[in-house]
Amino acid sequence: METLVVDHPLVAHKLTTLRDVRTDSPTFRRLADELVTLLAYEATRDVRVTEVTVETPVSPATGVRLAKPYPLVVPILRAGLGMLDGMTRLLPTAEVGFLGMIRNESTLQAETYATRLPDDLSGRQCYVVDPMLATGGTLAAAVQFLFDRGAVDVTALCLLAAPEGLAYMDKVFANSGKPIRVVTAALDERLNEHGYIVPGLGDAGDRLYGVV
Repeated sequence: METLVVDHPLVAHKLTTLRDVRTDSPTFRRLADELVTLLAYEATRDVRVTEVTVETPVSPATGVRLAKPYPLVVPILRAGLGMLDGMTRLLPTAEVGFLGMIRNESTLQAETYATRLPDDLSGRQCYVVDPMLATGGTLAAAVQFLFDRGAVDVTALCLLAAPEGLAYMDKVFANSGKPIRVVTAALDERLNEHGYIVPGLGDAGDRLYGVV
């Protein structure tokens, strides 16, 4: 598994404001959207393209377009929805699927409660978006779900990651033989006794949409 921590002043600047407890939900949503677009730029370096020729006002030119089948962006509900627009802004031709997963706070294991994805993902590159990679259980379950449907490689975009979550992902997929990447704005210190990232930014879903 490959991990990329995006080291850029604008990424660090926006993440600092996201961490701030004083940042309200509208500002949090806007900054999360902007930050995801910056992460997506790095995450899509290996997106598949095909060579094409176009006519400029002067002469023919060789370039590239996204190859088919188009990439699939998969937000993990509900917090992942706050990252969707930032991804599709950079990949407007991508298709979007939805995966509803929730962490059982007693077992810290992921449970699936809703899916809206193609049955056959053969040959597809998938981009999973979820703000927090904490224990790794939810992301690992989501990645395995996509592989089970035929996805050929998966890239996960997370605002924050914990060392324990990355270690769990690496352990689960050590012998998968399929490319997996995690792109994140920061690798934080650790998880606390409740499975939350420290220093983190709190519950991303609550900070995006309020407590429900």
